[in-house]
Amino acid sequence: MASVSAVFSNDRAEISRLAGLAERFGQAQQLSDDEVMAINLVLDEVVTNVIDYGFEGFAGTPEIRLTMTLEGDELTILVEDNGRAFDPLQAAAPDLDVPLEDRPVGGLGIHIVRSVMNTVEYDRRGGRNVLTMHKTISRA
Repeated sequence: MASVSAVFSNDRAEISRLAGLAERFGQAQQLSDDEVMAINLVLDEVVTNVIDYGFEGFAGTPEIRLTMTLEGDELTILVEDNGRAFDPLQAAAPDLDVPLEDRPVGGLGIHIVRSVMNTVEYDRRGGRNVLTMHKTISRA
């Protein structure tokens, strides 16, 4: 089993550090380039949303924690934050048949996450949002 964890601040500049961590983890675990790209896409969507919306009106010190674990061919990604309670899985699925210019802004991020990952679960534990994502991966 291989695992990596890191804590990020509530700053969009952290996205590049997040991407670097995912790339190094993927390379060390011999994941395919497509898998690393998919992981980065998911992490970018989830963490950018937490940074942009999770701490509105928040009085504490924002913290976003990422843990990636690979056991066999099962990748588990946990994204935890201490922001306001928000279950992204409650968002309605976007209507992809509506022309782009007629769609409301937002809603595609969690659709992308659900499309890339095998399972996605949300829980609120100890004052923290916990998004747990699983994906069966292929190696390079």
